[in-house]
Amino acid sequence: MSQIFVFSNLYAIPIYNSNVLASEIQLKTYSTPVNSNLFRAYIRAELNNVRFTDVHVNSNVEFHFILSFAIDYDSSGSPSPTNGKFNVFWDSDNLSPSQVSSIKSHHSNVKVALSLGGDSVGDGYAYFDPSSVDSWVSNAVSSLTSIIHKYNLDGIDIDYEHFHADPDTFAECIGHLITTLKNNGVISFASIAPFDDDDVQSHYKALWKSYGSLIDYVNFQFYAYDQGTTVSQFLNYFNTQSSNYDGGEVLVSFISDGSGGLTPENGFFTACSKLKSRNKLHGIFVWSADDSMRNGFRYEKQSQALLAISH
Repeated sequence: MSQIFVFSNLYAIPIYNSNVLASEIQLKTYSTPVNSNLFRAYIRAELNNVRFTDVHVNSNVEFHFILSFAIDYDSSGSPSPTNGKFNVFWDSDNLSPSQVSSIKSHHSNVKVALSLGGDSVGDGYAYFDPSSVDSWVSNAVSSLTSIIHKYNLDGIDIDYEHFHADPDTFAECIGHLITTLKNNGVISFASIAPFDDDDVQSHYKALWKSYGSLIDYVNFQFYAYDQGTTVSQFLNYFNTQSSNYDGGEVLVSFISDGSGGLTPENGFFTACSKLKSRNKLHGIFVWSADDSMRNGFRYEKQSQALLAISH
């Protein structure tokens, strides 16, 4: 298979399709760090029938809903891997194609993405389990293009957390997938969602090393750190992960049920304000809108209010 390289200012991107021109590759360029008004919310509606319209949307932010999840497993009672043939595992009744179109038409600042993988499927883990790079990519491009067009989606998020493949295979599969979907005009952005686990980090850092300039956002799961994280610890974690994903837009995050990391009650917004004062607040995301229903989306509103402040 022929191979060419596209050079950004940080990365050499291997492209395996000789018919793809270097000029066609969508590359992200890096500049002086600046704050962003991006807010992102994972939403799945598995348990409580949450809808897009339940969630407060501030017109002065860029808002991304992330549907969770599309998984390359079948939807039988005992799901098994399908080698890149993705199926919808969110509540497609409450989060349907028509509802995606409706929320986007009512809020011009809203985009909707889907997330791949997640922690579990059925009663077990959701593994990244490709038969080969070429077959997985071919199946993934086909199945995801169909889902993305059906739901009128804008981007994808990569949230695999368990692996039956080595880091280089993961990097090539996901890198080729993002490259192809962007080149085909199917998506306009892509993000990854790693957390501080050795196996997880080895896979995502391999992906970042080879394809980092094609990844628009790093949804780092800071809530996977221990419950009771302090503001100073959180800021240190942020610096560490910004170094791991050097040049990336690393977003900060909280979990709605307060089960981990730095919570809104214990200083999350203090940390955000400190980062904003240093021009390092690249955005905020929450897991998840479903769990936030019980408090009326209080912290989603507070996050967006902070992000909407221009100074």
